Amino acid sequence: MPFSANAPHAPHAHHGPRYLPIAEHGLIGDLRSVALVGSDGTIDWYCCPSFDDPSVFAAILDAERGGRFELAASVPSRTKQFYFPDTNVLITRFFTEDGVGEVQDFMPVAGDGPGDEARHRLIRRVVCVRGTVPFRVLVAPRFDYGAAPHTLRTLDGVVVFESTGRSLALTSTVALECDSLDARADFKLGEGESAVFALDQVDGRVSPRGCAHAEAEHQFNATVAYWRRWLHQSRYRGRWREMVHRSALTLKLLTYAPTGAIVAAPTTSLPEQLGGERNWDYRYVWVRDAAFAVYALLRLGFSGEAEAFMRFLTTHISPGSNDGTGPLQIMYGIDGRADLPERVLPHLEGHQGSAPVRVGNAAVGQLQLDIYGALIDSIYLYDKWAQPIPSGQWDDVCHLVTWVCDNWDQPDEGVWETRGGRKNFLYSRLMCWVAIERAIRLATHRGLPADHRRWREARDAIYRRIMDRGWSERRNAFVQYEGGDVLDASLLMMPLAKFIAPTDPKWLSTLDALTEDLVSDSLVYRYDPQASPDGLRGDEGTFSICSFWYVEALVRAGRVDEARLAFEKMLTYANHLGLYAEEIGRTGEQQGNFPQAFTHLALISAAFNLDRALG
Repeated sequence: MPFSANAPHAPHAHHGPRYLPIAEHGLIGDLRSVALVGSDGTIDWYCCPSFDDPSVFAAILDAERGGRFELAASVPSRTKQFYFPDTNVLITRFFTEDGVGEVQDFMPVAGDGPGDEARHRLIRRVVCVRGTVPFRVLVAPRFDYGAAPHTLRTLDGVVVFESTGRSLALTSTVALECDSLDARADFKLGEGESAVFALDQVDGRVSPRGCAHAEAEHQFNATVAYWRRWLHQSRYRGRWREMVHRSALTLKLLTYAPTGAIVAAPTTSLPEQLGGERNWDYRYVWVRDAAFAVYALLRLGFSGEAEAFMRFLTTHISPGSNDGTGPLQIMYGIDGRADLPERVLPHLEGHQGSAPVRVGNAAVGQLQLDIYGALIDSIYLYDKWAQPIPSGQWDDVCHLVTWVCDNWDQPDEGVWETRGGRKNFLYSRLMCWVAIERAIRLATHRGLPADHRRWREARDAIYRRIMDRGWSERRNAFVQYEGGDVLDASLLMMPLAKFIAPTDPKWLSTLDALTEDLVSDSLVYRYDPQASPDGLRGDEGTFSICSFWYVEALVRAGRVDEARLAFEKMLTYANHLGLYAEEIGRTGEQQGNFPQAFTHLALISAAFNLDRALG
């Protein structure tokens, strides 16, 4: 009988805690989608075939209704996870009384063969490396975020899960038992023995195919080789190579190969505060986040990803004029679509009971003026470090800069997407200055046509406005918005964007004020929601991108020893695999969507600049 979303729960044999902490996960992917694999061996998040498609496993958002793919030792065990060196192949090890086993999880990256683009495959290979280990497996998909019914049938030894518009085929080298919804098995492996489970998306173009031991070995080796080939392009040889390269590999997993899009995070509604309402869908392309990611990848020598993102901009996004929000939206779908309606999924209880679970994002309609600076800076750097931008793209840049010249002094929602009304945010002014200043540099360097007089007048007017109205004599610091006295961690970008000298007395006093108000043991809060209401209930953790911006600001101010200590402390907050969510809670737990591009790109930049300062 089909599974109903109204059933009391989805049957499963899960014996551990109902929810693993967010940090207790690793990430695998194929540059189209990803899966989160818990340290207990359970895949509890997987959207197929793309990042923003409905989930088939979502136990991380509802332990009963979400669906899961369990694969673990069936006796008491200790577990440890690590990445196969220099790859995104994840190994989960089980240490039992009688032996040691491991699960090797990976998603082969699609090749160029016929049908490869349509194939989405998740492979789980189990190996007993010492003694004997009994295992159990449960494959319990729940389609469309657990809302759509499905049926199960077996076909020539292949288990096919079918729902409206989506089918998955499970092949296995061990015999499976099936009921009307799920497939399961108990099996024992001796030293050197292995078992393979492969889950394929199937539709009219792709039919089920087996995954025997030899094919699994071949695809494992091909996947390892792909990731090592990619990482070999890195030019980083500094002190924190392992963390920098893990961050680079993570950013690569957040790219969508068919279009060159880069998502902010591969999850939705992981809470910024347990029990709070700050749960958002991040499986889209934020212009700001993606532009910053391009900067970080270019820094390391990965120009291919930057080129693909530039192609995404020119192919899928055409600057227009949108009802009061400017020629660009703040975010787009991975295919460039502009409509991302936000809705709540009331049948899911949320991670650890933290509803609501949202899909889509209503912030798409906000005005955030800072995105133009982030984007044009990334185009400027691409032109400088990779290859000259084409003439058509320069025309688009000119269109954007002209709009910024006319509109920089509008109030907006700001970089943090507050839902408490528009203000004259300093950071928005700062990044409008960056947009115009980088365009002037690019035009001058390349001899490109530009309205130099108008651009310079606007650039200088923004500078004067920030220095006059963004400065608080009472706080002896630059502040979050004009006429206020509230501090904001986005001000850390002022020296990083080259707006102000990093040793300017006004900046140094601002840095001291930020340290006093917003820094807690090297961790940095975005702002104080009590002093600056953002339209949402509850508190949030420290914001990890800001913590890495703080490191970089200290470096540039010449406080290198402080910067190094803050950086090393920040590294201790990573999870066991070197991954970060968006925020860090009061007792060091990861909060928010996971892993977060923002955090990892800022780690790369901070490591690069700190390493250079240390010599």
